[in-house]
Amino acid sequence: MHCVSLLPILTPSLIPISNTVRIYEYNNEIIGINIKSIVRKIHLLAFLKCISVYIQKMDCSFTHDLKSSLGLCISRASAAVLNLNCSLVLLPMCRSLLTFVRGTHTVSSRGTRRLLDKSKTFHVACGIAICIFSVVHVSAHLVNVVNFSTSYSDDFPALNLARYKGEVLPGVTGVLLVLILFLMFMSSSYCVRMSNYEIFWYTHNLFIVFYIILLVHMVGGALKYQTNMEAHPPGCLRANQSSARRQDENQDQDENRCSEDAHFQSHYPQTWLWVSGPLCLYCVERFYRYIRSGDPVTIVTVMKHPCDVIELRMVKKNFKARPGQYVVLNCPDVSTFENHPFTLTLCPTENKKTFGIHLRVVGDWTERLMQLLLPQSRVDMEILPIFQQRRYPKLYIDGPFGSPSEEVFNYDVSLCVAGGIGVTPFACVLQALLNDWTGFRLQRLYFVWVCRELQSFYWFADLICALHHKFWQENRPDYFNPKLYVSQAENLQTMYEEKYHQLTSRLLIGRPKWKLLFDEIGKANKQKRVGVFCCGPKGISRTLHRLCNSSTSWGTTFEFNKESFS
Repeated sequence: MHCVSLLPILTPSLIPISNTVRIYEYNNEIIGINIKSIVRKIHLLAFLKCISVYIQKMDCSFTHDLKSSLGLCISRASAAVLNLNCSLVLLPMCRSLLTFVRGTHTVSSRGTRRLLDKSKTFHVACGIAICIFSVVHVSAHLVNVVNFSTSYSDDFPALNLARYKGEVLPGVTGVLLVLILFLMFMSSSYCVRMSNYEIFWYTHNLFIVFYIILLVHMVGGALKYQTNMEAHPPGCLRANQSSARRQDENQDQDENRCSEDAHFQSHYPQTWLWVSGPLCLYCVERFYRYIRSGDPVTIVTVMKHPCDVIELRMVKKNFKARPGQYVVLNCPDVSTFENHPFTLTLCPTENKKTFGIHLRVVGDWTERLMQLLLPQSRVDMEILPIFQQRRYPKLYIDGPFGSPSEEVFNYDVSLCVAGGIGVTPFACVLQALLNDWTGFRLQRLYFVWVCRELQSFYWFADLICALHHKFWQENRPDYFNPKLYVSQAENLQTMYEEKYHQLTSRLLIGRPKWKLLFDEIGKANKQKRVGVFCCGPKGISRTLHRLCNSSTSWGTTFEFNKESFS
């Protein structure tokens, strides 16, 4: 058995993942710790198992005598972990598949769907593991190159990687893999993605070349095994030996004479057994998404809101989406390959096929898109009718894709916390409640929105007022509980419009007192499970996560869900 063929060995160790998630389904902190611990144990198991398999392999016993056994063991063990991670790193990027699994409630439990929320984190973790074990793998092979050069075997020439003693043969495919991996790793840093997204996009798509080279990397490998163990068992000292050693041997020991010389052969490349399945699945996924997003959307309305926010209303044939989902937007006139995710703020219905997004102008891509959508002569116009939009650029939509915000309706009580433009995932939820969507269990919704400027609330002020008025008219005032916070009190003005007077009483100055807010919600919802959904700065996210994991005196369980685009 080749030491990288560990899939049957590793499969049983994967079983505790689902069990752990199911047991600690409602404790986010424990879930994270156990998943990370299990991933580390899988890596360690693959690493140690491969070393033990290689050491115990009798058909590699001659290789053990070349003083390169340790380097080969480490290189093979790290290769097993690399194969495992290279096969898993693609799965979180199959967005359509994950969206389908999330939407299949009969198949996926709540714990499984919450596990899918960590797909981006899992992808990053696999990428980091690939980088770490690549360093280990390369270091071990550097030792192997030196050992094969200095420990040239005259008795078994077929075992040598070098053609003569002292020759150093660098692996071309290995050098290319390391170079590509280095470019992908460096361009994935936060500063590069924020300053120049196209660099990240181009270098990350080098994974196609990476996998092609990876599939042929093992051809003619350094690790070789003996093919004629019966004719030339280990310990046979007669055949394949130099004349100097033969003179020292006892010529009377005829029982140790071998019938033929030892024959060696490189291990057959088995990386394809690991990566072919996920790679084919990802290729099918990409082809499906390419076909689905081939037709451009029709722009119905463009609106300019305060604080450099633009609202797009669009129509596309056969487009269906659920509240909380997001789409990936591409504008070839801005950048051919650059794509950006945006949460749907308006979902299509059976009677109205229009859907919409809100985007904030931050960065070169959004600035260029705003210039194309709203020429300078039209910037001051709030609404542009459809007959004036003939010169708009082509926009392509890929999606929709699932997100944690879809789970808002699956709790009896939900708390939605938004920071600035992070309100967009919850705007579609509010719109669905206003449009009388049915088939969900939500009975009470707490909505907290924190902004720096008062003008930011005008993005969805009409929606919040309409929803508040709707539940008051239906004699359900406790169903929707909004709280609006203005963190900066400088030059603060009130929302003087008469139609927004309902929001004036909900408007607070400063930052929320999160502990008091959780105590208030816990007291009003004793012995219930409250879903907490956050889309905003990391500071708010960490605070909410910590409070969700802390115990409450009212027996209320808070489950944290973080919005994260993949």
